[in-house]
Amino acid sequence: MSQPFRDTTATIYRSPLWPELRIQHDRDHVLIQSEIAYEVLSNAPYNGGFSNGNHFVNWKVPRSYDCSDPEAMMADELKTWGYPIQSAIGLQTAAHLTHTSFAEEIGDEFKLLVCASAGTGNAARAGLVRKTFSAYTPGTVNIMIFVEGRMTPSAMVNAVISATEAKSAALDDLTIKDYSYDCIATGTTTDTVLVAVSQSDSYIPIHRYAGAATTIGNAIGRLVYATVHEAVKTQGEDAS
Repeated sequence: MSQPFRDTTATIYRSPLWPELRIQHDRDHVLIQSEIAYEVLSNAPYNGGFSNGNHFVNWKVPRSYDCSDPEAMMADELKTWGYPIQSAIGLQTAAHLTHTSFAEEIGDEFKLLVCASAGTGNAARAGLVRKTFSAYTPGTVNIMIFVEGRMTPSAMVNAVISATEAKSAALDDLTIKDYSYDCIATGTTTDTVLVAVSQSDSYIPIHRYAGAATTIGNAIGRLVYATVHEAVKTQGEDAS
């Protein structure tokens, strides 16, 4: 795993395992771009749900951000950056993008890249009574998972489960507390998970499951744990 943008002069990260992906950091966003469209499952505020895309953007929103219409605001920013609004998936965060953590691996009929940005100011434990709202401000722990390979839709959902469990395990090991209760948080109130799969014909087997005991699910869990752990642990540190 690594945090290539901790060096504030670095704007490009070249993946040693996946050079086809264009990964860059601008002042207020991180872009991961592919020449091909991926099948995507996410709870992203822009083009979330099941969708297709090849521009994946994690936007650090300004303090003046108005969360009444996050999709419209994201569309305006995408146009400003010159990215196609139809094929972009947009995440939003208040965390330090310089501390985005990356990890990658080649495995059993798949290639995997995971990145996570994290802040825990609104850390919370699921299952407890708290003040709730009809809508939320942008995501705090944002996880993007890229799979070169083939997965069924249900396996993609399973990947979200594995990623969420790994995120919670990282917060547990770092003793991150719920902001309202003196107990370990399972996440924050505004987290986002994105799974993007190439569905490349160069892979014959189709992954139908992605739980902790599967090769792909185990890899997703380990890489999500590592990137969330690193991003959270270093969130209070200055960039180099």
